[in-house]
Amino acid sequence: MAQNSKDAQKRASRAERRAAEAAAMKARAEQMEKERKQQTIIGGIVVAVLVILVAIGAFTVYHNMHKKAETKASTETVQEAYTALQKVKNTPKLVDKKGGLLISKNGYGKAVEGAPTVELYMDFLCPGCGNLHRQLDADLQKMVDAGQINLDLHFMAFMDRWSTDEYSSRAANAAIYLAEHDSDPNHLISFLEKVYAEDFQPEEGSSYKSVSDDKLKEQMIAAGASKDVADKAFGRDYQDWLDAIDTYTPKRSELWHQTGSYKGSMTTPTVIINGEYWDMDQLSAAQTTVKDGLLESIGLKADEVGVAGKMPSIGSEKKPISVTTGE
Repeated sequence: MAQNSKDAQKRASRAERRAAEAAAMKARAEQMEKERKQQTIIGGIVVAVLVILVAIGAFTVYHNMHKKAETKASTETVQEAYTALQKVKNTPKLVDKKGGLLISKNGYGKAVEGAPTVELYMDFLCPGCGNLHRQLDADLQKMVDAGQINLDLHFMAFMDRWSTDEYSSRAANAAIYLAEHDSDPNHLISFLEKVYAEDFQPEEGSSYKSVSDDKLKEQMIAAGASKDVADKAFGRDYQDWLDAIDTYTPKRSELWHQTGSYKGSMTTPTVIINGEYWDMDQLSAAQTTVKDGLLESIGLKADEVGVAGKMPSIGSEKKPISVTTGE
């Protein structure tokens, strides 16, 4: 019996040891699993942090690169922008060094001596430009035909971002192509009149509704251009030049607003008469319209518009007459 009791005690002791060892092994396994999970979590966090840091670094590089590209136009000097403009290969042949397209009764690029020069800066999507052209284009046509003014047109296309299909660039390219391939300036002025018509010019921004090249082509043919010219006018041949113009022109301080909320910056429409800024901000103070104000500023009566031999009093040398002071 004593031997049996000892054997039983040994078996119990071995069972206890095995149970203790099993418990210890389980505890170690649980601890190892816990540590593995912690390491996995830490590793995941480290990887996530690294990914975020890389992403931040990549975004910073991307942002800085694009910021430099976007701010190049603002940091570039007017002389640098002018030099870049002169280097554009696809520059229209009829424009001058500053991008002006001169029109007179003598044709493109041939000024009438003794007549004032009226410069118009425009974007085809600009609502203010549309308002100005709807008031002026018919009389501008008459004054050009009568040799009373030289008209200097400056096309811009900076408002592409306010359309969904780069309307400004498409219309400006087409207008330039028309001038380059159709010798009659009246067709160009008529084209401007038609695309700025209230029932044709699209609104900008969220109200913009797409205008196809075919619709613009219809207006060009209606303005007198041949179908052959109109068919080829929408290849955007002069886009590089327009891009350079959009950088250079706003830097010209002689085009900047002299009063009002835009003082010190250039907007469209801008009008220059005999090289002098025409302050349209004064029209409200003078309680006059764009049309009447322009005629007053060049010294021409309304009933003299289009009458050959009746020349504006300021001629080709004098400054425009102020609509507020009469001087």
